Amino acid sequence: MVFTSITFLALFLPAFLAVYYLIPQKHLAWRNAVLLVFSVIFYSWGGVRYLGLLLFSVTVNYLSGLFVGPERGLRIRKAGLTLSIVLNLAVLCVFKYAGFISSVFRGAGIMVPQVSIALPIGISFYTFQGMSYVLDVYRGKAKVSRNPLTVALYISLFPQLVAGPIVRYADVANELTAREHTIGCFASGTVRFMLGFAKKLLLADAMGAITDRAFLRTGTELLTLPLSWIGIVAFALQIYFDFSAYSDMAIGLGRMAGFHFSENFRDPYLSASVTEFWRRWHISLSTWFRDYVYIPLGGNRCTKPRQAFNLLLVWTLTGLWHGANWTFLAWGVYYGVLILIEKFVIRDRIDKIPGWIRHLLTMLLVLFGWVFFRADSITDACVYFRSMFGMNEGAKWGEAVYVLRENVWEIFASFLFLFPWKQKIMQWNEALGEGKGRAAIQILITVFSVAAFIVAYGKLASGSFSPFIYFQF
Repeated sequence: MVFTSITFLALFLPAFLAVYYLIPQKHLAWRNAVLLVFSVIFYSWGGVRYLGLLLFSVTVNYLSGLFVGPERGLRIRKAGLTLSIVLNLAVLCVFKYAGFISSVFRGAGIMVPQVSIALPIGISFYTFQGMSYVLDVYRGKAKVSRNPLTVALYISLFPQLVAGPIVRYADVANELTAREHTIGCFASGTVRFMLGFAKKLLLADAMGAITDRAFLRTGTELLTLPLSWIGIVAFALQIYFDFSAYSDMAIGLGRMAGFHFSENFRDPYLSASVTEFWRRWHISLSTWFRDYVYIPLGGNRCTKPRQAFNLLLVWTLTGLWHGANWTFLAWGVYYGVLILIEKFVIRDRIDKIPGWIRHLLTMLLVLFGWVFFRADSITDACVYFRSMFGMNEGAKWGEAVYVLRENVWEIFASFLFLFPWKQKIMQWNEALGEGKGRAAIQILITVFSVAAFIVAYGKLASGSFSPFIYFQF
């Protein structure tokens, strides 16, 4: 089940909210039970055969949490932590990387069985969340939960279960057992959900159609220089609006149930360096790797060669986290190398470059990176690069002009919504205080959200549908 489906909007969500809010607020344990049941239904809808993996994750991390608390001896705590990491990563590797590894061996002439295992939806996200619980308890940032249902609820919360954001246990531990439900929080969550829904249906899917048109022509004479650039810019817009839309909807749904999830995107395409880009893009993943991998490895509190190794390793793992393909590995290494260059080669000179030049160069580097991310293979990526530099069919504008004309309003709206309107509106709200002006802005935002939602719902009802990109991870 996906958020942008009539089943979710017309059946699941109304049923959940009705049952959830029929229970008085003082009975939070019962509300949690309802949320847990609906989360299990939500996950099972897409394939009940994988529900066992989710329950296995809950069981492993709950039991491991009991052994890593501060009241245990150091040896037992380390054993519990090791067991959790090994079992979580073993399951992830089997279901996500076994086929890729077997292909690598067979390509090297080592005759091993070809493995083909369907990827359970959301496994990368809920595996990292489960590990977050055990790691936070081990590091003393959260208390051990004696109630297995609390751990189960944390790992399986349906708003962010299958495509994030990755919510840290320490960030929501208090709200799992004691949270308030207010009209203001519910209303803001509803607006956030509607805006995310519209962003996905009206912007991400429109850019996705342009992207598919360009990449399907890879290796043919139809992929010209202008069409290849239009295609990769469209993909940059598509993946941003697609993934940030899911995060918006997840954050909105969380607020409807009284949870406050952290932001996952902060206007990444306004960045003036690759390092800044990754402070703004998929924040929950980059900070997860920073706090649980990079810093334990020594972070920047070690020699420069070791720090460089740590950074390259983290970015290699970040690439592989996104998928079992050489393209994702290349994408991760690509960013690792770029960040090493920024950190060790041009660190003292980067601030001397005018801001607009730094921003332009950063966006070009990000676009080149998206080629690896979107291409089906390294070979296809290289062919696409050749087209971008006019080395295949040159600058033939026919189809490119047609694509621009057919999608002019969608492209204009996509670029318009790259600007930080949310921050501007918040600043206006603060400046206006509690007066009539602030109320007027809030009403305007609500009206805009409802109108955008209605238009997007009409598009959905007409038969338009595409899954979220990050469902494949």
